Amino acid sequence: MNADQSPTGVRSNWRLAGLSSRLRSAMPCRETLAAHPWLKPVAHRLLDRQLWRAQHEAVARGVAIGIFWAFAVPVAQFALATLSCVWWRANIPVAAGMTLATNPFTIGFWLWLAYQLGSLVLDAPPPLALADGAGLLAWLGSFGAPAMLGMGIFALGGALIGYLVVKLVWRMRVGVKRWRRQNTPRTATTATPPAG
Repeated sequence: MNADQSPTGVRSNWRLAGLSSRLRSAMPCRETLAAHPWLKPVAHRLLDRQLWRAQHEAVARGVAIGIFWAFAVPVAQFALATLSCVWWRANIPVAAGMTLATNPFTIGFWLWLAYQLGSLVLDAPPPLALADGAGLLAWLGSFGAPAMLGMGIFALGGALIGYLVVKLVWRMRVGVKRWRRQNTPRTATTATPPAG
């Protein structure tokens, strides 16, 4: 019994297949997106099969677009990512999935991290305390500028890194396949001489 046939290997393959089918069923289909009110102006373009294929350049663009919109705006990330995918010819399901990097459960962490990064870049003082007589707008101003700068850095830097990582992984995968093909011993077929 080899590793692929072991009970654990079968179980992990089953789990991966189950996860894959659940993700596919959770993602909206092309027709559902085309019927969305915000996407009506580009609905005819959403039906293009090129926006749904797992071609490496389209996937890399989808990752970059999804990460960018996840950090660039707090709302309508999915719709903006879809519109951007139509323009940039990127993979829509990948972009939609990447917008989930920021969600109601993780946004607090990302905002805190963005504030830390923005404060470091701006060399900003700590935010004003509300108890010291600072109004809500003054507090938001002292917190907002570094946080917005940090989210902008995450959006642009994350998009660039995501694009490059997908391209690198794809290239490595192709290289490994080529290496295996070149180093796999070929079975020699001996031709029998014709009887005559």
